[in-house]
Amino acid sequence: MSTPQVIGIDFGGTSVKLAVIEGSELLTDVTRIPTQEFDGAEPLIEAIVKKVWKLRQSFPQVGAIGIGVPGVVDISKGVTYNLTNVKGWSSVPLRDLIFEKSGLPIAMDNDANCMAYAEFKYGAGQGFRNVVCVTLGTGVGGGLILNGELYRGRQHAAGEIGQMSIDFNGIEGPYGNSGSLERYIGNRQIEAMAAGLYRERGVNLPEDHTPEGLTSLAQNGDPVALEVWDRVSTCLAANLMSTIYLLNPDAVIIGGGVAHAGDLLFEPLKRKLRESLANEFFDHLSVLHARFGNTAGLVGCSAIAADLL
Repeated sequence: MSTPQVIGIDFGGTSVKLAVIEGSELLTDVTRIPTQEFDGAEPLIEAIVKKVWKLRQSFPQVGAIGIGVPGVVDISKGVTYNLTNVKGWSSVPLRDLIFEKSGLPIAMDNDANCMAYAEFKYGAGQGFRNVVCVTLGTGVGGGLILNGELYRGRQHAAGEIGQMSIDFNGIEGPYGNSGSLERYIGNRQIEAMAAGLYRERGVNLPEDHTPEGLTSLAQNGDPVALEVWDRVSTCLAANLMSTIYLLNPDAVIIGGGVAHAGDLLFEPLKRKLRESLANEFFDHLSVLHARFGNTAGLVGCSAIAADLL
C-alpha cells in the first residue's frame, strides 16, 4: 500500500508553513504565510485555503490535510484556542472551517505532539514503543508515545513537560506552578541566565548570548558559556529524571533550537541522568537528538493525517 500524499500545515508564532508531504519526504518547498499580517482568524484562514488549493492543483492525489498548532487543541471538536501574534484568535473551529473550504479530511493536533509523532514514525524514535519527546525553544514542549501510540490525555493536553516543576520554591509559572521548567530553559530564560552568570563572574557580557551564540562561545572554551550549558543540563535532567521514573521509556528524544548545542547539552545531561537514575531505568534508556528540525511539525501532522486514510 503506497503512502498517501498529504498537505501539512504547521502554525507557528510568526508564520504558517505549508507543504505537500509523502511519508517523511517534502514534495514541495515550504510555503510561509506571515501571521502578523492578518487581523483575526478569518482572513488568515482564507489565505491558507488559497495556498491549499494551489498545492492541490499541482498534486491532485492529495487525500488529507494535517494541521499542527501551538497550545491547547480539542482534537475531538477540531477547535484551537489561541494563536500567537494573531488578534481575535480565540476558540476557532479550525478543522471545520478548513474542511468546508477544502473538502478534504483533516487531522489536528498540538505542535509538540506532531513533533513526537514525526520522530516516532520516521525519526530517532523508530523501533521504540515508549518515547518521551522534548522540544526546546522559545518555550519547552513535550509529547508522549506510550505503547506505540500518541498519548494525549483526558483534555488532549498531556505531555506538557515545560510546565512540570523542578523547584517547588522556584520561579512562579503562568498557572501558579512554581519552578516550572520552561521558566529556566526557554530561549529568553537561557539568555537571562547567561547575563547573570557573566555579571557574577565579572566578565563582559558577549553581544550574542543567545543559545546559538553561547554554543559557539562554549565550543571555543569560554568557561562561563560552558557553565551556562551545565546549568541548562541540570535543569533538564531534574525534569527528565522524574519523567523517566514515572514512565520508564525506551528513549528520550530532544529537539528544538536549544538542542543544536549538541554534546554541550547532551553529554552533561546523560551524565546527570546516569547519576540520578536506578540501573533498571537508565541501562536500557536511549537519549537521542531529534532527527527532524524545522520540518518536524509538518512531518508529524501529515503523518497523523495520513493515518486517517
